[in-house]
Amino acid sequence: MGGQVEAWDAAGAERAVAMLKAVADPTRYRLLWALSRQEFPVGSLAELTGAHVAAVSQHLAKLRTAGLVLSRREGTRIYYRVAGPHVKALLEEASLVASAPAAGAAPEAARERPATVAQEQPVRARAARPLRARRPATER
Repeated sequence: MGGQVEAWDAAGAERAVAMLKAVADPTRYRLLWALSRQEFPVGSLAELTGAHVAAVSQHLAKLRTAGLVLSRREGTRIYYRVAGPHVKALLEEASLVASAPAAGAAPEAARERPATVAQEQPVRARAARPLRARRPATER
């Protein structure tokens, strides 16, 4: 092997892992996906994800700490947007990598890919209520 191996950048690797951890939550991924298309206030993002405003605010704080989103205040509202085109590129690349068949995977596995975030319909906000176990059809 005649090529030279690039030196390991431990600090850069730590930053990259922290950024990937921030994206590695389904709600935060959906928030970034939406914000990569346009700017939104927190309330609209909560409605889009079906989560409480407080939970969305916590997710956005983690994304801001990772350097993935920026905010601006307009009156009493805070608007969020992605920190730059590199964030949209990251999401698109992650989607491509996730949809690529794994090496050695059966051909049918490649056809049974889950829907990407872009294909999902927005979830409407709904009131939180306890889940109830369904009774078998014979007991109804």
